[in-house]
Amino acid sequence: MSLFTLLRALCIALILATPSASLAQNAGPDYEEWVKVAQRAEIAVENGRASTGALEALRIQVVGWREQFLTAQQGNQARIVTLQSQIASLGVPEEGIAEAPDIAARRSELNDQLQRLRTPIVAAEEAYSRADGVIKEIDRLIRERQTDELLRSGPSPLNPVHWAPALETLSRSSLAVVQEAVSAYKSEAQRKTASQDLPEVIILTLIGFVLMLRGRRWSLKIVDVLRRYTKRGTDVWRFIASLLQILLPFAGLTALVEAAFALGLVGLRGTLLLDNVPSYGLLLLVFWWLGGQLFPRKDEEAMLPIEGSHRAEARWYITASAIILIAAQVLQVLATYDEWRDATRAVLGFPLLIVTGLVLFRVGTLLRGGMVEPTDEDDGWLYRMRIARLLGQLAVVIAVIGPVIAVLGYGTAAARLMFSSVASMALLGLLLVMQAFIADLYAFLMRKEVKDKEGGLIPVLLGFALVMASLPVLALIWGARWADITEVWTRFQEGFSIGDSRISPSDFLTFAVLFSIGYMATRLLQGAMRTTILPRTKLDAGGRNAIVSGIGYVGIFLAAVIAISSAGIDLSSLAIVAGALSVGIGFGLQNIVSNFVSGIILLIERPIAEGDWIEVGGKMGYVRGISVRSTRIETFDRTDVIVPNADLVSGMVTNWTRGKTVGRVIVPVGVAYGNDTRKVESILLGIAREHPMVLLNPEPSIVFQGFGADSLDFEIRAILRDVNYVLSVKSDMNHEIAKRFQEEGVEIPFAQRDIWIRNPEALTQSGPRPLASEEDNPA
Repeated sequence: MSLFTLLRALCIALILATPSASLAQNAGPDYEEWVKVAQRAEIAVENGRASTGALEALRIQVVGWREQFLTAQQGNQARIVTLQSQIASLGVPEEGIAEAPDIAARRSELNDQLQRLRTPIVAAEEAYSRADGVIKEIDRLIRERQTDELLRSGPSPLNPVHWAPALETLSRSSLAVVQEAVSAYKSEAQRKTASQDLPEVIILTLIGFVLMLRGRRWSLKIVDVLRRYTKRGTDVWRFIASLLQILLPFAGLTALVEAAFALGLVGLRGTLLLDNVPSYGLLLLVFWWLGGQLFPRKDEEAMLPIEGSHRAEARWYITASAIILIAAQVLQVLATYDEWRDATRAVLGFPLLIVTGLVLFRVGTLLRGGMVEPTDEDDGWLYRMRIARLLGQLAVVIAVIGPVIAVLGYGTAAARLMFSSVASMALLGLLLVMQAFIADLYAFLMRKEVKDKEGGLIPVLLGFALVMASLPVLALIWGARWADITEVWTRFQEGFSIGDSRISPSDFLTFAVLFSIGYMATRLLQGAMRTTILPRTKLDAGGRNAIVSGIGYVGIFLAAVIAISSAGIDLSSLAIVAGALSVGIGFGLQNIVSNFVSGIILLIERPIAEGDWIEVGGKMGYVRGISVRSTRIETFDRTDVIVPNADLVSGMVTNWTRGKTVGRVIVPVGVAYGNDTRKVESILLGIAREHPMVLLNPEPSIVFQGFGADSLDFEIRAILRDVNYVLSVKSDMNHEIAKRFQEEGVEIPFAQRDIWIRNPEALTQSGPRPLASEEDNPA
């Protein structure tokens, strides 16, 4: 299907859809008129005699009616919801108990109103189902015809009987084009009209030739200038300027076509061909430009690791593919107008299939075996190489299968397979070029280096969106109808139903916009509370953090509820699903839910806060953050320990700085036997009192713990101003103790052991020493 054919079908669809669109502006669908259209469509489908064009036109009308019915289903929804709420507020009458007369009358009145409002909706639903069924039947009938045409067996192009008639038919059609032009030239009235329009023709011809002959050179000069005078974004400007290589010659070709039409020296066949010349020229220019982008002359600009000589060959083959496609479309125009026989189509189309097979085979060989291994292990290069080699293998297989199918008489299937393969490979190449341009543009806008231009997530997402947008084009290339694409889009717009609610993409968009607004408002409020309002209160840091976190949870929850309600999603319809999910949550997600609830408890009760020094599960450190699921603790060796909130709520936690930083330090000291214990006590007490971090109220104390195995054991017990400095205080006191004990002559003992050997004579004996038994060791 050519580009011109697609545009023409789209214009026809828009024209035929205009009456249906105007009908949609009325108060409601005209069901009497719809019944006539539906009956006519059903008869046409049942008989199966209508042409494909007539079926397509009829389908467009039915699609317009279906859109009206879908819109009518949404009518009176607000009033219906209100009535349902009113009926629900009356309660459910108990069985066996008579309801009050006024309540029963009110219930009956509300039910009557509800029934009247739902009647047009039910009618619209029934009509929608009928229209949808008719559309499906039409699509099925058209697809069956396409399949039959594709798989229809015809005469073989290798049969010599058909060669002479085919060449005669081609010669007759070509001569007819020339004869129509000669007949138009011989017409005096036509020559007079052409002479009057001659100045316009000359101007258009000059403009056309100048643009076609000089347009490429001008674009190359623009590229050189931009590359010379721009330090950043050279690749972006080069790509944009390279598009002039398409636009300028295309504008020149269009001018030449307009000049030819102005002369009026073409007949009916010539008019058909000239109508398509701009699209033919655009196809050739795009393929030629695409070959230069995929396989450039310079090695540093190459998108695939292919040698320079092979890149030049690949550029030529891509241009040849465009010429083949143009030749096939020209033959199709002449065959349709002159009603060529199937044998003529098969014979004249077979050389094009052979040439297409040769091009595909050679391109596939280059992609499969003409690549060089990249020097660096770049994942992007390796991925492109794998894709290119896979495409090369497919191209080789198609190049062999296509002509074989044509020889067997399936020329239509062979043409679809081979020409669609060429167009698909061109589309994939265009996607590769556009993804590289997106990466260059992102690097230019974000002021990134060239080597980092593909490292962002945004270019990847944009590239993925580009691939998704190309899927409809790929479907059209392989024979899908435009109606198939619009039908998929219609189904997507209709959404899906959950209970009595229909959720469409517009509902998702509304939800996303409102939730984003609510989320940003919540974050702004949190920032204002954290930096402006709460610092001026008397709350401690833990309380301020708890308030800020609570505002975040409540704000996000309210934003979600408001967004869901505004999008028209009925949450009551999800009650059964929510009940089923609650069972799964109870079994599979109980730990997560437990940690979440524990996090809420920590924020409300605040047994710990950020900045506290705690001990839990044998780990000590500072609380650096309390989230919904866990709490982060920074230990003294600067490592983070993630503690589930449930352990902090259900386990035993020691908070050394809860509410205050005052804490006690205990420093154990041992002295040798024989020292004056009172003197030791006096020295230790002086050391404790002299330390600047020790409080004198309450006073520090010295405890004589007892008689140890090797020493007399003492302890310094003191209250510190800030318990966070307990380790440094211990270190300072130990240094001072060592100094003062040395000055005062107090001995600090160390462990001593006496070794008694029961049989010392064994040490003096020669020869290998026997192993000591358990009896030889002293008790």
